[in-house]
Amino acid sequence: MTELVIDAPIVAVVVYPDRARITRRGRIKTPAGDQTVYVESLPLALQEDSVRVSGRGPATVLGVDVAMRHHPQAPDETVAELERQRREAQAVVEELTDADEVQDQLQMFLAQLGRRAGGTFARALAAGEASVELGEFTESLAGRLSAVRSERRQLAKQRHEAEERLAAADRRLAAVAEQRTPDRRSAAIGLAVVEDLPHPTTPVVSEAEVEVELSYVVPGAGWTSSYDIRLTGDQLTLSWYGLITQHTGEDWPECDLTLSTARPMLAAKIPELDPWYLDRHHPPVPVAPAAVPVSADVGRRAAYGAESLQAAAAPAFADLAATVEQGVTAATYTPPRPVAVPADGASHRATIASVDLDTVLDYVTAPVQSADVHLRATVVNSSAHTLPAGRAAVFHEADFVGSTALPMWAPGEDVELALGLDDRIRVERKLVRRTASKATLGSTRRREVEYETRIENHTPRTARVTVLDQLPVPRDHEIAVKPITAEPEPAETTDLGVVTWKLDLAAGAEIGIRLGFRVDAGRSVELTGWRE
Repeated sequence: MTELVIDAPIVAVVVYPDRARITRRGRIKTPAGDQTVYVESLPLALQEDSVRVSGRGPATVLGVDVAMRHHPQAPDETVAELERQRREAQAVVEELTDADEVQDQLQMFLAQLGRRAGGTFARALAAGEASVELGEFTESLAGRLSAVRSERRQLAKQRHEAEERLAAADRRLAAVAEQRTPDRRSAAIGLAVVEDLPHPTTPVVSEAEVEVELSYVVPGAGWTSSYDIRLTGDQLTLSWYGLITQHTGEDWPECDLTLSTARPMLAAKIPELDPWYLDRHHPPVPVAPAAVPVSADVGRRAAYGAESLQAAAAPAFADLAATVEQGVTAATYTPPRPVAVPADGASHRATIASVDLDTVLDYVTAPVQSADVHLRATVVNSSAHTLPAGRAAVFHEADFVGSTALPMWAPGEDVELALGLDDRIRVERKLVRRTASKATLGSTRRREVEYETRIENHTPRTARVTVLDQLPVPRDHEIAVKPITAEPEPAETTDLGVVTWKLDLAAGAEIGIRLGFRVDAGRSVELTGWRE
């Protein structure tokens, strides 16, 4: 068979949460008959059983093998570009060093000229022959020396910057060298090319042009979700980004890049439960070790097993329909702009969507812990997207106020988002009454406290404020807690002692909340956990 190498660059990438599927495509003219076409420089970590071939043209796929190719150096355009940048930076450093040496020689020459001329002018002054030429010479010499030193300072600054660029290039080359090895894999595709039958009046054509498409899955890649939540007035806008990282050993150019929420191979088998047996313990009976059978399937081909090779011996080569991961359990997203992702392990952001969401804003405060008032948004996912979990940066207008974590968020589902603090809602809680009685013979000890919380609304609109306070919860039968005062009537009191008020506070208004309770404890009980 004739060996032909096809130039098949990356044209599409589907990125899953923990891997990626790469598609390469190229065209080649090949003689009729059985041919072997090679696609070179594939990553070492590709999953061999994921390799698939399709294409266009008068040909049939006979099979595909994946072989190792050993190279003396990495066949990588990124490495070549980094080496070119390093050579340029090194040349600039050398040029600036030479220029500085020239200025250093000029400075030495001017210094020697000044010393020699100084002796001549000194003898003239001693003889009483002072002239205007002395002043002009000294001023000219001083100006030249100042210009030389200024030029040397500029050269030193430029050389320092060039040395920093050189060091950066060295660091990037070292990082790439750690991630990449010169060896690559090669896909050997067997094709049966049918002779092109022209019109009867034209000569016979003994070669045909075919388009080959090769796809494979690689680990070492993935994407996660990142969000920007921007609150403008009462309108909340969520921007969804995909952060793509990969260190597969090959750079992805700007191509048809798709982000998928599917998880390949994780749902290959539906879980089934085996019977759960309980039995009497039986001591193990020694058994002689059995002979290990030798597997006969030693010559399995790399990309296709013997059985699958027979099943896929003659695929429909003209079928170029793409595999779509859109379905009931997964979704795919194509960023609006192409994104190049080098194999540097860094995060590369791709915009997925920006949606305006329905939201209800309110405030939450727990003055028993802190006087801070938190702005909260109850947001309904009114988009068609199922949003994966991820970190979200929160902005009020153009101001960054913090970050929060978004859970998995399905369409129609509502979540609560913390949108930072608002100092325009003021809260103050203080102890206004406290009494305590000592236990007498056969009696109990009693403590009574009452707290007052003042809430002020300094925003320009009515604010819905949720105030959280608490009652102590007894954990002993000789300790009893009884509420005395709760004004106004709380909206909810839980079994764990959390008391909740929901208040609608007009702009500029102020309201007070009072909570009082009594604690009775047995005479012999020493209370722990009490605080005021």
